Amino acid sequence: MRTIVGLARISRPYYLCSQCHVGQFPADVELDIDNTELSPGVRRMQAMVGHDAPFDHGREQMKVLAGVEVTTKSVERTAEAIGDDIAQREQREIARAVQLDLPVIIGKPIPILYVQMDGTGVPVVKKETVGRQGKTDGQPAHTREVKLGCVFTQTAWDKDGYPIRDPDSTTYTGAIETAEEFGKRIYLEAWKRGWSRAQKKVVMGDGAEWIWNLAEQYFPGAVQIVDLFHARQHLWELVRKLYPNDAGKQKAWMKINQRRLDTGKIEKLVAALRSIVSTNPELADKIRTEADYFERNTERMRYPQFRSQHLFVGSGVIEAGCKTVIGSRLKQSGMFWTVRGANAIIALRCCHLNGGFEDYWETRRAA
Repeated sequence: MRTIVGLARISRPYYLCSQCHVGQFPADVELDIDNTELSPGVRRMQAMVGHDAPFDHGREQMKVLAGVEVTTKSVERTAEAIGDDIAQREQREIARAVQLDLPVIIGKPIPILYVQMDGTGVPVVKKETVGRQGKTDGQPAHTREVKLGCVFTQTAWDKDGYPIRDPDSTTYTGAIETAEEFGKRIYLEAWKRGWSRAQKKVVMGDGAEWIWNLAEQYFPGAVQIVDLFHARQHLWELVRKLYPNDAGKQKAWMKINQRRLDTGKIEKLVAALRSIVSTNPELADKIRTEADYFERNTERMRYPQFRSQHLFVGSGVIEAGCKTVIGSRLKQSGMFWTVRGANAIIALRCCHLNGGFEDYWETRRAA
């Protein structure tokens, strides 16, 4: 047995059933070494380095920092196996949530609780994209979308009225899965964080339709806010097509229309967009698409109202989460994942970043 202090020999009784002739080592289950030559301590180290860095880099860390020599494949298999176990536990929790078999979370009222959602692509192996259309017409897909959600709280704001996120209050959950499956996942995370005790509930995201469908289904009555900076980006994309080679006209146009957006005068913004006439079919279609986008999200863009309530109007927390939780680990150069492998590492990373890994490890041993 390879342990964190070197190789160790373990002797234990072997039992053979005289009827079915199947043998077993009961002590292996007690010691958590069933079907493995690695001690729990070594596997725990492999999970920690595997969630944080490329598997080969994790192998090097174990050798340099702990003097434990394992293979890169061993780090990969162990980290993914533990992550997969965490993911399966999450699925069992989600199944109970669907049946409304959720514990009542007792505690103090939460002034403001936020749910933010976003999606980001992860490179996958070819077999995971069979039959999927890529971003370019006629080209196959090379990525699969990870849907990521975060939950955090806010109890204060600064002297200028800008909201302050509560320190260490952010937790994450995500996976490569359908919007319907993800809806149950993010609902469970919000419930565990005290959604039922929140005095003010806020759902934030960009303009993606799946986000607001989930908000209506799982978080009815919550304040819905489209990320202000994402909305501004829509205006910039349009003005660059309206005046592709004239920075001066771009800035003048943006000054007027961004002010309409920032002051929540979305009806005037939509009317201004629909009044633009173009003989270019592609540009006309773009104008119509953007006008529809702002019209569809009018009530989610009442930014002065949101600011008067000291609420966030930007979804920077989840955007940063897409980079730190997903991008920094799963989108490095040369990486290609299976959906199962990616979901295992995502589950492992979320568990660790949420501060739940030690609790998981203890309950796993107890089980």
